[in-house]
Amino acid sequence: MNVKEIFETMEYGPAPESAAEALAWLIDQGDRFGHFIDGEFTEAGEGFTSKNPATGEVLATLTQATQADVDAAVAAARKAQPKWERLGGHGRAKHLYAIARLLQKHARLFAVLETLDNGKPIRESRDIDVPLVQRHFYFHAGMAQLMESELPDREALGVCGQIIPWNFPLLMLAWKVAPALAMGNTVVLKPAEYTSLTALLFADICRKAGLPKGVVNIVTGDGAVGEMIVGHPGIDKIAFTGSTEVGRKIRTATAGSGKALTLELGGKSPYIVFDDADMDSAIEGLVDAIWFNQGQVCCAGSRLLVQEGIAGRFHDKLKARMDKLRIGNPLDKCIDMGALADPVQVQTVRDMVENCEDGEIHRVNAQLPAEGCYYPPTLITGLEPSHRLMQEEIFGPVLVSTTFRTPAEAVALANNSRYGLAATVWTENVNLALDIAPKLAAGVVWVNATNLFDAAAGFGGVRESGYGREGGWEGLQAYTRPRGKAKPIKQVLPHSGDRIDAEKVDRTAKLYIGGKQARPDGGYSRDIWSKAGKHMGEAPIAGRKDVRNAVEAARGAAGWAKTSGHLRAQILYYIAENLSARAEEFAHRIDAAPGGHGAKEVETCIQRLFTYAAWADKFDGQVKGVPIRGVALSMREPVGVIGAICPDEAPLLGLISLMAPAIAMGNRVVLAASEAMPLAATDFYQVLETSDVPGGVVNILTGSHEELAKTMAQHMDVDAVWSFSSSDISGPIERESAGNLKRTWVNNGMARDWMSSQGEGRVFLDAATEVKTIWVPYGE
Repeated sequence: MNVKEIFETMEYGPAPESAAEALAWLIDQGDRFGHFIDGEFTEAGEGFTSKNPATGEVLATLTQATQADVDAAVAAARKAQPKWERLGGHGRAKHLYAIARLLQKHARLFAVLETLDNGKPIRESRDIDVPLVQRHFYFHAGMAQLMESELPDREALGVCGQIIPWNFPLLMLAWKVAPALAMGNTVVLKPAEYTSLTALLFADICRKAGLPKGVVNIVTGDGAVGEMIVGHPGIDKIAFTGSTEVGRKIRTATAGSGKALTLELGGKSPYIVFDDADMDSAIEGLVDAIWFNQGQVCCAGSRLLVQEGIAGRFHDKLKARMDKLRIGNPLDKCIDMGALADPVQVQTVRDMVENCEDGEIHRVNAQLPAEGCYYPPTLITGLEPSHRLMQEEIFGPVLVSTTFRTPAEAVALANNSRYGLAATVWTENVNLALDIAPKLAAGVVWVNATNLFDAAAGFGGVRESGYGREGGWEGLQAYTRPRGKAKPIKQVLPHSGDRIDAEKVDRTAKLYIGGKQARPDGGYSRDIWSKAGKHMGEAPIAGRKDVRNAVEAARGAAGWAKTSGHLRAQILYYIAENLSARAEEFAHRIDAAPGGHGAKEVETCIQRLFTYAAWADKFDGQVKGVPIRGVALSMREPVGVIGAICPDEAPLLGLISLMAPAIAMGNRVVLAASEAMPLAATDFYQVLETSDVPGGVVNILTGSHEELAKTMAQHMDVDAVWSFSSSDISGPIERESAGNLKRTWVNNGMARDWMSSQGEGRVFLDAATEVKTIWVPYGE
């Protein structure tokens, strides 16, 4: 074909990338791999084959890890961790820098091996995955260097168990290993069964970088190996990326263990196109959103929402663009779409599409390779928002679509999902884009772009897309904890007595729900006695219906999140003012409690209210320095409805220490007062009633912590549960929270000094907020 014919036909390639070097590396290893434990590869054992999904060719044989292998890896990591942490930030930074440099030197080898093992186009592994991997190690080398000066009150967690998926094998490794090592942790990592080869090549790089033995350990195998890691008592933190179903099981399995947990799970991300959008750009962006990596992306823009006036034209242009997608050998640099990761995944996608009897299905009429795990790009239009394919993650090259009329309807449709990982907004109206982005239930929002990632910008979801962030300063929280060791908490039990003052006028304590005093639905109360055995009154016993009513009231007060920080600050100051006016009365009430120091506790309460009033309009986001022509805005948003089990030992201060940061950040709270001494809380709602707190923002219940916590953790409209009870309820809360994967913050039976700096600060504000990253590219 001559140059004139090329220009006339505009035919591509082929432009094959050589696999010789990658195959030679496999041959050098004997095409058989053991595990990487304590700085050495173990002897290969019984296991399974790793195949090229584009051809079915066997690439290598991998070893199925046993419990003994996992034990050995954890033991090596545990032994290495103290020395690795003591190496200091600069010492760790040098090692991470060395790894980053070696990743650059062997970039093409990693890219080719990733494509052979995973099936993604070489252009993607070469130009996106591997450069991002390098970026993460460079970025976190800097984080290690800065840790001692910028995070002086934080320390490493210890040994981290990390489980990664098959869609981005090397990139997910970098997202997890780099921050863990930077903060002084050691790791035991399990790559996906299908795609372990680049993890093993990374292990080889660690040896070349001189990484101390035991800092990084890699064990291969199926899901049973992941279960061994999750359940291992020698691991301090679990980081998992994968399906929501498995994430829910991990949350249940780790409940009550004290293990830190971050989950980056599934998604059904909306791709919203308004009628003023640059249509051609929006279509190119959509190609990247859904057919990048064959649609095997947790944040894929798999749910297309198009404004009704342009829907017909948009779909027509999209179909024309789809038909030009090139599908074939992933090592061909001219290919747009390669192979799915495994035949099982191909069959899953095929079954979901073939079982769809609604809408209009458009498949690309392309000649697929005769062998390999290929599936054609597919568009399904005309589905109802409730349709299974509009709600469930397909995890393949399948796009589903519906239409909307108004921006409000677009937001409603976008948020009509149990997921909340990412979203895309396409419009030429920047005012509209920045109005819509904060309203979307998603951890990441792209404006006029899609699939932008960087180590400086946090990534992660809300709802059933998981919790925790990877990347940025916020990502380091998952790999550190406050310095020092906490002491076990002593259970505070109610007192008993027999001294009753018959001449006193009865003072009826009630629940506080929706801004009003309310009797308990069950109609039961219990006696409250002072430490001297004197009858102080009766407290209502709240039940499931009272929790339901309180949560409904909190949901109804959603407007609180939209108020300004300045307004919330004024109300917190007003609460402090009104509490101060009754300080002597509250001090007297607290003095009767076990270990009560009334005057000091009330004064600390007032100071704490002032602290969070001060923070209400100052705990803000950041503009991240990402390597694009644009900005990545890291925005702080309220979690939503928080159920909080208050400390028993500090009946008023504990309640205020949880309430104040939560409402300062725009949340609404359902508070379970101190079980042993609840009457200070039932007095406190009188202060709230006179302090302009909108009804439903603060709700106060009294009763059994065990019963109230279980109900809150099970409630699908509660977004987070905090517990600082002296009762042993951390495990049940974490276990029951798996239903909708709500956030939890529990004390795991350890005490906190509420009178000191432990009782306030950024850790409470972090727990009261979610970080949303909004990417806004600019320029022509």
